[in-house]
Amino acid sequence: MPPDAFASLRVPAIRRMVLGRLAWSLGSQMLAVAVGWDVYERTGSMRALGLIGLVQFLPVLLLSLPAGAFVDRHNRKLMALGATAAHAVFALILGVLGLFHAPTWTIYVVLVGIGTATAVGAPASSAFYTQIIPPQLFVNANTWRSTTYELAATGGPALAGLVIAVTGGATAVYLFNAVAVLAFFFVLATIPRPPTPAPTRGPLLDELRAGLRFVFRTELLLAAITLDMFAVLFGGATALLPVYARDILHVGPAGLGWLRAAPALGALAMSLISLRLPPWQRAGRALLVTVVGFGGATIVFGLTRSFAVAVVALFLTGVFDNVSVVIRMTLEQLVVPEALRGRVGAVHNVFIGSSNQLGEFESGMAASLVGPVWAVAGGGICTIAVVAVAALAWPSLRRLGRLSSLSPPAPSG
Repeated sequence: MPPDAFASLRVPAIRRMVLGRLAWSLGSQMLAVAVGWDVYERTGSMRALGLIGLVQFLPVLLLSLPAGAFVDRHNRKLMALGATAAHAVFALILGVLGLFHAPTWTIYVVLVGIGTATAVGAPASSAFYTQIIPPQLFVNANTWRSTTYELAATGGPALAGLVIAVTGGATAVYLFNAVAVLAFFFVLATIPRPPTPAPTRGPLLDELRAGLRFVFRTELLLAAITLDMFAVLFGGATALLPVYARDILHVGPAGLGWLRAAPALGALAMSLISLRLPPWQRAGRALLVTVVGFGGATIVFGLTRSFAVAVVALFLTGVFDNVSVVIRMTLEQLVVPEALRGRVGAVHNVFIGSSNQLGEFESGMAASLVGPVWAVAGGGICTIAVVAVAALAWPSLRRLGRLSSLSPPAPSG
């Protein structure tokens, strides 16, 4: 008998959280398209596109670890609510700046604020989400979480491109993002707060190190995070999509929306298929193979001059990425003790979440030196090389079987 595809959604708290994140993700995906198009239209500079990622990466790098320690000491739901409210305020400010045609540098300032809200909100939201999921539903809940994210990432970019083409600017998208973040805030507020385990109190610096120590001493978790981090860092081509849409494929803002949507459409298709599949029997091998596929599809996208081939290649990057994301999220939830979830989530956010922004910066800088085509194709080649190194460095990843066999380590002492 196939597994119950809707098992986790039958839990009201999980269902609300998934729907709330759907609204947040839709607004965020639209915002990413609008900011990229707006900045490139204003400046015509690939370096300026790279700076979009950098200004969002720096707050995450500096604040995620302290935020993770704070999450494990305090009410995770309240922290998630506060960060979401701050995100909504910054999103609204961005819309106001668009209405008054403020200088480009003001966009970067607001993006620093959004990055700061993300640095605090990501570990809090992740830890809170894990608290409301029974362990036997981790895989199903993560698949639905990924499915709704990819649904938003499919429709959001296409909708953003259409709105920009119709209105002639990004302001309407900025304002919609503010509304979407507020919707997530109100949904999050309705979810009952489960009890937070009493943390082990100690010096703050020791608590910050605890999350890092756990990641670096847990070989499977370190391998999965490292693999995904470098794949996103080298293989991410999203920062250069405005360049491809305007200067290489010549498809304009509407085409940009479809280019941004294609990876999410592939991931959405894979998510829906995964909901009806039994658990991975050899999860480690699946992770390695799909990241190789991600790198190969990135190379094809970088070299093609056909819009149709570009969309198919990006679609495949989403298919492969979805498998690796679900395996990594489930692995983390299964091996991390409850008392460390905030700090490990913060480490995860630094290595994975911020690698998206750092990857955008790397892509922009590389494109300004060697051109956008070789910046993207070279990134795909580097991704495949990283898989080879990871497979050799962490043999336990190659041998990893069913994820359900994993559990947190027994407490020492």
